Amino acid sequence: MAVNENKWGVIYCPKHTFRNKSRWDVIERVLRAHRIDYDYVHSESAGSVDRLVKMMVNNGYRTIIIAGGDSALNDAVNSLMQFDAEVRQRVSLGVIPNGTMNDFAHYWGFREGEVEQTVDWLCQRRVRRIDVGRINYRNRHGEACHRYFLNCVNVGLIAAIMNMRSQTRQLLGSRTLSFIFSFILMIFQRLEYKMRLRINDDKIERKVMTVCVGNALGYGQTPNAVPYNGLLDVSVVYHPEITQLFDGWYLFLRGKFLNSRSVHPYRTREVTFDEISQSLVSVDGRLMNSPMAPLKVRVEQEVINFLIPE
Repeated sequence: MAVNENKWGVIYCPKHTFRNKSRWDVIERVLRAHRIDYDYVHSESAGSVDRLVKMMVNNGYRTIIIAGGDSALNDAVNSLMQFDAEVRQRVSLGVIPNGTMNDFAHYWGFREGEVEQTVDWLCQRRVRRIDVGRINYRNRHGEACHRYFLNCVNVGLIAAIMNMRSQTRQLLGSRTLSFIFSFILMIFQRLEYKMRLRINDDKIERKVMTVCVGNALGYGQTPNAVPYNGLLDVSVVYHPEITQLFDGWYLFLRGKFLNSRSVHPYRTREVTFDEISQSLVSVDGRLMNSPMAPLKVRVEQEVINFLIPE
């Protein structure tokens, strides 16, 4: 059944903490204060966002707001990318940050504790066409698969750390503490992986600590990347000496990751991983289920309408 095209479809994705109810109460109160006409659905599981977005698009919603984090946004984008470009052109995606990780929202200036400001910006309906990244791979059964991303693809150590960061932040509730605890756990992780990859005209075949392919900030690893120039930023990190390792983490926490001597930055439209050894791979902070090389990562330019601040 079609709906008024001005009505918002809001998908609430809880953090699974004791503050769930109070968090939604705040969001609902602000939406009503702004006299927004909206329908609300609760995402009951990680996989339900895809189904709910499809339902809303098929029922005529032109504005879909994700009250969630990077994983929920990733699911929403992957759902939208299953529609034809003509259909996507009619739909705008927005975010009210409410996840364990909200780095794509942070890129634009949205903050978790500023619901009033966020909704005010969304009401202004400033739409920007943004890029998304795409990773092509084969699953363990040899079937061709792909996944879209807003932030980044991580291959190697940082994929494991991002997974730990997500889990520890749910436990500790603090972004800073989760970084510190993940850093401590890092000493128990494998620190380098044999990789073969191609970036522009460069061929890299050696042991690598981690590679980040960023469409946006890449959780601090591709700080100069922007999701609207048709390019991907790539940071390749070779295994540093122990002093460089601590220095690199210090620079990472300070937002100056590219200043580390162990980081080798690139800018490109496509990256191919011909070998990744036993490296873990994550997309927008979520671990993938055993993708098989070769991995091809590229950018698709200006394919999603996204609501941004003024």
